[in-house]
Amino acid sequence: MTTIGILGAGEVGSQIARAAIASGYEIVIANSRGPETLAGLVAELGSSARAAHAAEAAASGDFAVVAVPLKPVNDMPVEELAGKIVLDTNNYMTWRDGHFPVVDSGAKTVHELRQEQLTTSKVAKAFTHIQAPSLLRTARPAGDPARRALSVSSDHPEAVDLVTRLYDQFGFDTVDNSPLSESWRTAPGQPAWVSHARQNREELALNLRRAKPVITA
Repeated sequence: MTTIGILGAGEVGSQIARAAIASGYEIVIANSRGPETLAGLVAELGSSARAAHAAEAAASGDFAVVAVPLKPVNDMPVEELAGKIVLDTNNYMTWRDGHFPVVDSGAKTVHELRQEQLTTSKVAKAFTHIQAPSLLRTARPAGDPARRALSVSSDHPEAVDLVTRLYDQFGFDTVDNSPLSESWRTAPGQPAWVSHARQNREELALNLRRAKPVITA
């Protein structure tokens, strides 16, 4: 059985854990405070989940989900994530994280910076333009006319393939918005973000094309 290491147990990380377990995955989840603080969440998730420190969660996963903001000082378990596909769910929110001049200038995306921190991993931007509670509530089987679409961006085709399979298992279609340098197209405020609650594959593809760069530096 495939195991996902999830770094971050807030709303996004915990909801991805719920969706993953519903799809037959096992979960090792970590937060910044220690596994003992996740006893309630693990009890809710059941026997397919356990809590660990971040390095152990990263090492245990066949692939990983990073559900924590990017920090200027690299605090990721780089060695434990080496060679693995890493799904980055982060959005660039200056009110929360402060300003990254290289992102403000449009020179790089926040997901390219994550890839630079995890040079030996294969980073994919995923789950960034859906509200976490919607993952289970809005999932639909393939072919359902109400099925929503999510984007993925990566510099690695194998990472795109993994995210596409995962989205499908979770109940969503996929639009490939690669490489990572294009991941700004689903940033907060862009058309794909604004329309996240009601767009199918064709509508998402159109909204990605409608995106306009926002340069603040």
